[in-house]
Amino acid sequence: MRAVAVAAVVLLGLTVPAVPASAADGSYSFKLLAKAAPDECFNGIGQPYPPGPPCAEGKAKVSQAYVWGLTKVGADVWFGTGANVNCLVSGATLDSYTPVVNDDYVCEYAESQTVRDDPDWPAEIGDQRPPEVWLYHARTKQKVNKSGEIRAKSPDDAERLRTTIGLRAAGTLGGVVLFGGPALNDSLNLFAFDARTQRFLGSVNLPQYGNIRTLLVAEGAMYLGVGIGTNGSSGGGVLRWTGSVRNPFTFEVVANLPVQAADLAYHDGRIAATSWPANQPASPSQLAGVWISPPLTDGLPGLNPEDAAGWRQVWHARQYEPDRVVAATYGGGGVASFGGWLYWGTMHVPLKSTKVHQQVYPQTTDEAKQAQVANTQRALSLWRGKDLGLPTQKIELLYGATALPAYDPATATWASVPTGWTPVYGKSGFDNPFNNYTWRMAVAGGRLYVGTMDWSYIVQDITAESLVPPIDPAGYGGDLWMFPSTSDKAEPVSRTGLGNYLNYGVRTMIPDGPNLYLGMANPMNLRTDPADDVPEGGWELIKLTAPCR
Repeated sequence: MRAVAVAAVVLLGLTVPAVPASAADGSYSFKLLAKAAPDECFNGIGQPYPPGPPCAEGKAKVSQAYVWGLTKVGADVWFGTGANVNCLVSGATLDSYTPVVNDDYVCEYAESQTVRDDPDWPAEIGDQRPPEVWLYHARTKQKVNKSGEIRAKSPDDAERLRTTIGLRAAGTLGGVVLFGGPALNDSLNLFAFDARTQRFLGSVNLPQYGNIRTLLVAEGAMYLGVGIGTNGSSGGGVLRWTGSVRNPFTFEVVANLPVQAADLAYHDGRIAATSWPANQPASPSQLAGVWISPPLTDGLPGLNPEDAAGWRQVWHARQYEPDRVVAATYGGGGVASFGGWLYWGTMHVPLKSTKVHQQVYPQTTDEAKQAQVANTQRALSLWRGKDLGLPTQKIELLYGATALPAYDPATATWASVPTGWTPVYGKSGFDNPFNNYTWRMAVAGGRLYVGTMDWSYIVQDITAESLVPPIDPAGYGGDLWMFPSTSDKAEPVSRTGLGNYLNYGVRTMIPDGPNLYLGMANPMNLRTDPADDVPEGGWELIKLTAPCR
């Protein structure tokens, strides 16, 4: 992975521009509400973890990295976490199993004590730790770890928490707070709490599903976007929650899709879903795209089983990306309804497209391999559409490229090929080539917010400094962008991780009136020293207060 990243950066000559930390008017404010604390003592790759922290031996480590699922009940905020997620992605997605340790993070893979204690545990996710459920009381400003209540309920509940890869989605309806996350054996675990008493109700494993990315409440119903198989690569759909406090785990299938549903939004009387691709997609319907449900007013209120076959794909990645192999690695990202338009963006796991391209078109020379690396990297593209699924459908590319590299296997060469689109506002990644994820969107106070992942800091960590062209540290950290209206381009609210440049992404967000709660992604698990000149790693919950309009 180190050599691939070096080649990508050197050949592309990527630089992150010097940027201000926040919007020009300076009237946004960010307040850190809660942050992950060190939870282990790291004493060397493959070594047992000494007691602590505090750590008499080794170095304090903070494994809990992402606020992955986020929801709100009254004034209180509930969230679920994911641990060492960058290690899980590099292992499970990029097949990188060689342990790595640097000043920022450690990934042990098969050398982890998790694998040594349980030889059946998959080596590629050896850095997994059980996720946590947290409750932040807005009035008292206290955070409460609810994870112990899950483990205390029963051995089965404790085992489900232990084997959950992370709590990727959260939502609330009908007096129930629901969390979900992918689990071992390509299954799905769900956990439920009573929203009023805040007590743990129970958990369940759904073996027929392998992933969940979001929960959405629309017109009095709650919907779950799910995937089937490993990371949802065998298809997916949408479930409607039909449960209650007494019976929180009942659902109806309201969408059968050839792809997993990623993010969901309520738009123009329908549910819109972005999607992640199937494994080895054979048709456009199996690519990352946008799907639209039947109207929620047809038949019974909301979506029901009779609507499961009525969803329609209205956009897919191949309509933009000229290289068919790279197109198969696109993911669908955040989606939101704003001013009569549906906005959505794409996601690109760093170096995943290179890995897949090498599998399909193996290169044998160093020069060819470097060209393959350079020509397969993509930054996020951002889109909007209206009248989707109708003859009057209109789609616009807001941030993207007029041409992209595509490989011709007949000549074994790369060429710049027109995408067929001209961006309305700017280049891919909001003009930043390291902005690779459109992670989440939310509308609050008449503004559309877009949170991204920026992997420029990770590039610095995994490559030799002498081989990397200058990357301005002012560009480190995930971005938060804001569209003030449908006729204005996006403005930067923060380009530096909202005050901590180790926050490489805005993973999730939820409105609080005109303001936002933001859940940050920060996997720098060895950055735990408050006395040094580097900020700390681990998830953060941040409150953004917006200026009055």
